[in-house]
Amino acid sequence: MPRPTLTRVLRRTGALTAVACTAAVAFAGPAAAHAEVEAEGARALDRDVALTFTAESESGSAGISKLEVILPEGITPDGITYKEGPEGWKLTPTGRGYTVSGPKLPVGQDAEYVVTVRQLPDAETLVFKTLQTYSDGRVDRWIELDEAGGGDGHGHGHPAPRLELKPAAPGAKTVSPTPAEEPTTPAPSTRAPSTPSAEAATGATEGDDGTPIALPLGIGAAVVVLGAGAWWLRSRRGGAS
Repeated sequence: MPRPTLTRVLRRTGALTAVACTAAVAFAGPAAAHAEVEAEGARALDRDVALTFTAESESGSAGISKLEVILPEGITPDGITYKEGPEGWKLTPTGRGYTVSGPKLPVGQDAEYVVTVRQLPDAETLVFKTLQTYSDGRVDRWIELDEAGGGDGHGHGHPAPRLELKPAAPGAKTVSPTPAEEPTTPAPSTRAPSTPSAEAATGATEGDDGTPIALPLGIGAAVVVLGAGAWWLRSRRGGAS
């Protein structure tokens, strides 16, 4: 092969290789990153279900510091309990879901945490839109739905985490929160309230068997008077004789 022809072939081959490598790098990055939610074997209306969330890092200069989740219909913030996650991170309820945040993670480290749901709703699919915030203020919005047409059609967008549920178990029912117990009001008493003076008077006028104390006191006084009278009469008669 003449030298000019060989040179042109090598140049063309090198150019094609460079284009291929550039395309691979451009498309591989976004395609690899994603946010997911998992709950093995989850069924509709299941109770106390552990959901594992994973959000992959897409930044080469900042660490993930917060994840905000918008809860699907049928799950409320008060039905979520934080189970485990990155060290120092905490869950905070919001008006539409919750946030999990704390010290920023090392650059390139994915965020993973687990929450417990009191009860899953009666649905086939649950979508958990997620906003992923980095320490430099950047936000990845994992909120795209299938029908929204986001991305480029090859999985290179930011789809929201989705959880597919199996049908509810036979007999499963929605469990309502336990209603607060109503305070019981005691029935009004028809008995007049007693006073210390009344109780004292009652105790002073009645004995242990209910007999008025004045009666035996009166009898005793009469006996004393009669005895004294008899003694006086005997004294008079003795003096007269």
